[in-house]
Amino acid sequence: MDQDSHCTAERELLEAVSRITTSSTTSPSDEEGNQPKAEISCQVRKENPEKDDTQDSSATLSPNSSMTTKELQEYWRNEKRQCKQIKLLFEIPSTRIVEHHLSKYVMYKIIILQTGSFDSNKSVIERRYSDFEKLHRNLLEEFSEELEDVTFPKKTLTGNFTEEIINERKLAFKDYLRLLYSMKYIRRSKKFIDFLTRPELQEAYGCLRGGQYTKALEILLEVIGLQERLTRGNPVAIVPTLCAIVVCHKDLENPASAFEYGEKALSRLCVHTSHRYYMPLLETMIALAYELGKDFLSLQEKLEEWKTKKDPIRVFTLKELAVREYVR
Repeated sequence: MDQDSHCTAERELLEAVSRITTSSTTSPSDEEGNQPKAEISCQVRKENPEKDDTQDSSATLSPNSSMTTKELQEYWRNEKRQCKQIKLLFEIPSTRIVEHHLSKYVMYKIIILQTGSFDSNKSVIERRYSDFEKLHRNLLEEFSEELEDVTFPKKTLTGNFTEEIINERKLAFKDYLRLLYSMKYIRRSKKFIDFLTRPELQEAYGCLRGGQYTKALEILLEVIGLQERLTRGNPVAIVPTLCAIVVCHKDLENPASAFEYGEKALSRLCVHTSHRYYMPLLETMIALAYELGKDFLSLQEKLEEWKTKKDPIRVFTLKELAVREYVR
């Protein structure tokens, strides 16, 4: 390449970086808050990003810097891998060895904390090596490029239960979860969210189906906070969990608490009236409002309005819908 062509290539790349930098210096999203300008936003090559993630923190490289063409090209390759400041922190403080008749494995205790929060906002779950391995395998199907430089702890033929191996994996899994969460599209993926919440939700719904409402409610209330933080860009995603909590409170004869969580669920469906939970939830809320002596006429009007727009087909009750969730 002659000198003029080389200079032209550098100038074009510098102009492109200038456009990226200019567009990324707009006001940060509600999720990122006021981050230092030294952060480079995580721009993973995917289509249709969520609105609240389109303006991650500002890029660091100045278009006036004296980068060579090679350095600029390296910038393009690395920009999508750069990670934003995380909002959840993952700690793995302890483990326990589980022995069954035909199996033996290590359970890793994972504490998930919101940045700057205290114990009241933490979530505690347990996962084993095979759970992490399944997550990694599933994520590779969709995010192979993003994970191409991520090293996953390999299985060993011997020594899996030694203190040294367990401690190494504790640190490795902690870093692994932090890295996954720092990648915008991975932390919003159903596969990642399911890894952190699905086992507990399956247990809770199993208890609900078995009439163990107190146990189901205990688990659901533990999960809902984490599920809420993980699905901030998709508030409708937690409607089934909120409705399951309504069902538990109602069957435990706690109408006031049932109504409280029903209002939370209904607020997330105000523009999603075609959602399968909308009409059953309205019917339940009308019954609860009547029982509590609250105004139910506005809810009744919404229900009648919905019926005039929809064909008169059979709709499940809220409880019938709840017991169908997470059926294997």
